[in-house]
This record gives sequence, C-alpha cells and structure tokens, in this order.
Amino acid sequence: MALSERLTAATSLTSSLEHLTHRRHARPGGLNDWAIARDNHAPQHPILRRALDLIADERTTTGLHLARVAASVGLLLPGDARWRGAANLFLGLSNAALYPRHRYGTDGADQASTLVQSAVGLARLSNDPRTRDALLWYVAAQSNLSYLISGWVKLLGKDWRSGAALGGVMRTRTYGQEDIWRLTRRYPRAARTLAHGVLALECLFPILYLRGGRLAKPIIGSAAAFHVANGFVMGLGRFATSFTAMHPMVAYTSTPRSHPAAAGRDDRMLGAAALVLAGGVAVAGAVAAGRRLRAVEPWPDGRTVTTRHGNELSYNARLTDRPARADESDAAESTAGESAPVVVFIPGLASTAEHFGWVTEKLLRDSDIDLVTYSRAGYGPSRYRASGPFGLDQAVDDLEDLIAAAVPAGRPVVLAGHSLGGELARRVSARLGDRLHGVVYLDSSHPAELLRSKQQSDSAERLRGGLVTFLNSLRAGMGALLVRPDWVESLPAGYRRKVMAQYADSRLWEAGMREWEATEREFRAFEGDLPAAPGHALVLSAQQTVDRDPEQLLMHKELGDAHRAPGRLVRNEVVEGADHDSLLTSARLGTEVGRRIIDFLAQTLRPDAAEPTRNPVHARNPVHAEKTENPR
Repeated sequence: MALSERLTAATSLTSSLEHLTHRRHARPGGLNDWAIARDNHAPQHPILRRALDLIADERTTTGLHLARVAASVGLLLPGDARWRGAANLFLGLSNAALYPRHRYGTDGADQASTLVQSAVGLARLSNDPRTRDALLWYVAAQSNLSYLISGWVKLLGKDWRSGAALGGVMRTRTYGQEDIWRLTRRYPRAARTLAHGVLALECLFPILYLRGGRLAKPIIGSAAAFHVANGFVMGLGRFATSFTAMHPMVAYTSTPRSHPAAAGRDDRMLGAAALVLAGGVAVAGAVAAGRRLRAVEPWPDGRTVTTRHGNELSYNARLTDRPARADESDAAESTAGESAPVVVFIPGLASTAEHFGWVTEKLLRDSDIDLVTYSRAGYGPSRYRASGPFGLDQAVDDLEDLIAAAVPAGRPVVLAGHSLGGELARRVSARLGDRLHGVVYLDSSHPAELLRSKQQSDSAERLRGGLVTFLNSLRAGMGALLVRPDWVESLPAGYRRKVMAQYADSRLWEAGMREWEATEREFRAFEGDLPAAPGHALVLSAQQTVDRDPEQLLMHKELGDAHRAPGRLVRNEVVEGADHDSLLTSARLGTEVGRRIIDFLAQTLRPDAAEPTRNPVHARNPVHAEKTENPR
C-alpha cells in the first residue's frame, strides 16, 4: 500500500500542478470553459448541478488543487500514520469531483489513480485484515481487467492484428513521435513484433497467476516498462505512475500464500468475484434473451411477405380506399377520381422502422395519407433467409416484392428513404414504372459519396470499426451493460422499448455489417453520373450534414436533378438545426419532416404540380429551391 499510494500521489501532484499552471483552459473561451461544459450536465438533478457550479468556481477549483498538492506531498513523505488513509480518500474523491470541471485533459491515468487512492484509503482506515485484503484484491482485479479488455478490444482493429498500429500511433500529432515513427518505417518487422508483443502482454496478462505466480515478475516488469515507454514517447507521463501503482496489489495477490509476504492472506474476494461474475453472466443472458424476443416480435396487426430471395419481411400498413385529403392550408387538392398514393418508408443502415415514429405519427394524425413501414431482412421481426453473397440489389429486390404484396394494385407509390434507404428508394424507383408517384430523400446517401467526399471516405473505416465493436460486444453478452442512448429517449414513448431491444440485439448489427460491406464495395466502384429517375422528388438535407460537408449538398442537389422533367415537381430543402439522426428522432424535427411530406404530396396532386409555388413556411429557410437551382 505504501508503494501504491506514493505512486498515485505523484500522479495527483503532477495533475494538480498542471491544472494550476494552465488555468487559462478553465476560463471563458478555454478548452474547459464551464459556461459551455455545464451543458453536459443539464439533465442532472438541480442539487447536483448546483454542487458542480460551486466546484467549478475558480476559487473553489484553485483551493481544491492546492489542497491536493499538499496532500500529495504529504503522502510522498515517509510514515505509516492513520491520516494517510484520509489523505488518500480526499485525493480520490476530489479527483472525481473535479472531473466534470476538467473533462478535457483528464484521462485514464486520473481514473486509475482515483481507483487506487479510494481503495488504499479505505484499507488504511480499516482495522479488519479481511477488509484490507478484499480491497487489495479489488485493485488487482481492476488492473487485470484494464489490460485484458484493452488487449481484446485492440484485436478488433485490423491495424493491431497486422502490426501496423505502432507506426500509425507514432504518426499522429497528439501522441506521435517523429523519430520513433521513422524507426518503424525503417524496421517494419521489429515494429510489427513490438505491436504484437503489446497485444500478447495485454491479452494474456492474467496468466501471471499460473504456476504459483512464477510469471508475475516478468509480466509486471514488462507492463511497467510499457508504461514508462509511453510516458517518454507519447507524453503520457502520468500513465507511468498511475497504472504501475496497481502492480504492487497484483504482485501481492499472485504470490503463493506459503510465501511469508502473503501469509494469512484472505482470498475469499476471488471466490466472491467469481460468484458475482457468474450471476452477471446469467443476468446478461436473460436480458439478451428477453430483448431478442421483444426485437423479433412483430407489432400488432403486423404482416409478412416472403420475397424472391426467401427473406421474410415484416411490415405494418395503414391502407384505406379514401383519396388523399387536401391540405388544410389549401396547398393542394386531390385529383378527382385518382387513387391516393401510398408512402413506403425505408430505414437507413443499422436503423429500425421505428425511427420514422415522429414522421409517421404526424401523417397518421394530420392527414389521410396511407403508409407502409417495414424492416429489411435481418432487422427486427424480419428474417434473412437468402443464400449466397449479399448485394444491395437483393435489398432492392426485397423492396420491390414488398411493394407488390403490400400496396394494393393500382395505388401509386411514394418512396421515403433515410440515409441508405434513400439510395434503395432511388434504385427501386426505376422498376416501378407508372406506379411510382415520387421519392422523398431524407438526408440520403449518394452512390458517389465515398469517392467525392473526403469526410465520408474517412469515416467509412470508423463506421466499420463501430459496427464490428458493437457486433462482437453484443455476441459476447455485453448488451446488458448498454445504457439507453438519448436518441432512443427522444422517440415517441410507445416505440422506445422496441427500438432499444433491437439496438441491443446482435441481429441488427449483423444486418448492418452485411449491408455496409456491400454498400462500401458498390459505392467505391461507382462511376459516371446518376441516371435519370422517374417521379416527383422531395430532397430534405439535414443542416449539420451539409454545413460540415458542402459536397453533400451538391450530391443531394444531384438527387433532385435526376428527377427533373416536364410535369414533375422537384424540391430541395434543408431542415434547419437537424443532423443526420435527429432529422427523424427529434420530436420537433421529425414532425416538421412529416409536415413537409404532407405539403409535398398535396402539391404533387395539384393539376399544376410542376409550377414552382413557394410555401410561406419554406420561405423562412435560407436554403430552399423549388424547380430552381439551389442557391447554395
């Protein structure tokens, strides 16, 4: 404990001195400006927010750091007095309290030191040796987990498996070192060996408990050398003291009880941890099974169609024999004697039919527009039964078969696709002939986006990594650890449990991975221009999408231009304040999208549908065009 607390005291001392030296980062305009950072805690309880505001006051923050400096210096001095336990607890608790204030600049080293200081503080204040041993076992277990999980997560990345990761890290501006990077280029075999050595060290760290702890010294020594090297090469000086502070506990717990240093050690913590782990696995399995049942259960009145590929698609529909109702703002009147169009909603990649909740609720509540929502093969209640390689044309075939089975003969069709769903809508539109009435693109993908947009191309690898991580984590039973994300909470209340069940189920990510591999392959092979497309078109772009990447706005304009022809209505609009997901998941924005779809359909049913009539609501949008060139 003495060695561990001194190492973490050095970590805390360095951390607080850094914050005191760079106080400008916490002032207005700085990296940790509290006026901005406090927005991250807006959903918290008012009492907690007030406490954070008090801690974030510059005088309070400075006082806490000065006290931490004093406590750290005191712990570095020799001695074994009881007050050291209180000093450790103060450092651990104050570090946790200051974390929201210094969110940027606080890293794993501070978290590791907080863990050690809290455990050592409690151990020093306890008079029961069993309690002390339990706390030391807790730190040792956390140390093993930190290496084990880090190593197995690294295995998910192809750069670590190939051995190229070391050179990649050394090339970055934040953690890189040019001289070391040049060495990795000059000696690639040695660099690969070193990278694989780090992987082996982390993935196999717990083997130091085998054979009576005979491997403990070389493994702990290698881990310590690894952290010291990180401190010098990557500038992570606090890592060298914080993570090595856990090593004395690892050495203590891996020493045979026959050794004098571990005589009388209470190892019941290990058995208790194993029991808790077994219980956690059982609970995780039960949660996963319950979510799977909920995910594959169709909605009431859900229907199923089997496609030419053998896939079973689940869908829901509101279908009536009534013609479309004229918009109450007198935007249009339905054509006499003409059947009303049916809107078919097509979800995006790794997305659910329920993502359209706010849009469909708007259409069901404020119009007589008929609609169909469905889950693609492998999502939700739909089953993927096809054999052979998957391509996007298979999803297009499925969509065509769904429309043939779900939409009554003679009824025109409007396709509304979000993200990848927009590309599927564009592809199937050419097959529908006279049945197609129009296409609604909701922040749609463009087949050339990976070739023309650097941002989209760069994010492709991150997307793949995210899909792989989610898929493997859920297959390993970690879905029970998922916290319901904010975007799920933003959906209509009746959809949230269903969406969360799908989000935490590996089937959604398997389907997403299958579709992404086909999408990336086909998008990177795309050549030429978009072919002409039939039907009217409404192209809605999320403002944040096109603001970050103007090339996306140009490609969205091309989607609309592909539909331009005499007698057709084409509208390109930007939804202000929306990003790619909130365009659907936000109550305000999703309802606005629904309103625009109602207005668009009403306008297409006018006898003069092709005439450019500006809607007063749209006039407030600075980026808006109807039958004209987009001004941006």
